[in-house]
Amino acid sequence: MAKTKEISRRIKSVSSTKKITKAMEMVAAAKMRRAIEAVLKTRTYANLSWETALNLVEVTSINGDTDHPLLTPRNEIKRVGIILVTSNRGMCGGYNSAVIAKAEASLKKYTIPADFILAGKKGAAVIARGHNVVAEFDKNDLLTDIRDIAPLVKMVIKDYENQKYDKIFVAYTDFVSPAKQVPRIKQLLPVQVEREEEYLGIIGEGSPAAVSRSLLHEKEKKHLRKNGSGAGYIFEPSPREVLDSLLPRLIEVQLYQTHLESNASEHSARMTAMHQATDAATDMVSELTLFYNKARQASITAEIAEISAGANALAE
Repeated sequence: MAKTKEISRRIKSVSSTKKITKAMEMVAAAKMRRAIEAVLKTRTYANLSWETALNLVEVTSINGDTDHPLLTPRNEIKRVGIILVTSNRGMCGGYNSAVIAKAEASLKKYTIPADFILAGKKGAAVIARGHNVVAEFDKNDLLTDIRDIAPLVKMVIKDYENQKYDKIFVAYTDFVSPAKQVPRIKQLLPVQVEREEEYLGIIGEGSPAAVSRSLLHEKEKKHLRKNGSGAGYIFEPSPREVLDSLLPRLIEVQLYQTHLESNASEHSARMTAMHQATDAATDMVSELTLFYNKARQASITAEIAEISAGANALAE
C-alpha cells in the first residue's frame, strides 16, 4: 500500500508540473507570434538601411570627402567591446549558452582583450567564466520602441569615438524558424565597406520568415542606386554632416533589429523547450500509471492469496 501511495503522489506531482509547462508553452507561443510579427516587419528596412550606410561609405571613400570616426578602421586593435544579447529568464533550452559560446569562440579565434556589455540578465553568466562586464542594460521581452535601446547605442558610439574600443561587435541569435535559431557575431563599428557579412535574417533564407537576397538587391537597385552605382548621391549641406546625422541612426536600427531577432529566437526556444517538457511529463505520467496499476494489482493478488490461505486453514 505504501508503494502505491508513493507512486500516486509522484503522478500528482508530475501532473502539476505538466500543467505549468503547458501554460508556459502557451504563453511563449503567444509572445513568439508577436515577436515574429515584429521581426518580419522591420527586417527589410534594417537591411536596406545598412545597405544605405555601406553605399554612403563607398561613395565618400571614392570622392575622398570625409574620414568619419565611425568609418575609419584603427591601425591597431587593442580592445573590443561585445554587446551580448541574452534572455532575462531561463527555461529556453540552450538559447543562452549557444550565444555565449559563440562570443567566446570569437574571442579565442582573435585573442583580443574584450569587455562585455550585457543586454539581458542571463548574460551575467560570462562573469563566472572570467570575462569583464562593464555595463548591463535592461531588455524588454517584447521590444516595441527603438528608444528603449537609445542609452545602449549612445554608450557604444561614445566609447568607440573616445577610443575605449577599437571595434564593437554584437552577439545575438538570428531567428530562422520556430524550431531553429542561429547565434551570430556581427561587427557594428567601424562600418565596413566589405560586404562579406550576412544581412540580418538572411541566414534563414529558404524559410517563410527569411528575407531573400534577391529582394534586397531588387529594392537596393530601385531605391539606393542609380545606373548600378552610388554616383547619383548629392550631399547637402556636406557629406560629413549627413554622415554625422545618419550613421548613429543606422547603428541604432541595426542594434534594434538584433534585439528583435533575439526576442523571436528566445520565445521560440522557450516554446520548444516547454513543449518537450510537457511531452516528457506526459510520458512519465503514463509510465508511472502503469507502475501504479501493476503495484495495485500485486497488492490485490497478495490480499486474495492471504484470504484464501486463511480460509483453507479454517476449513482444516
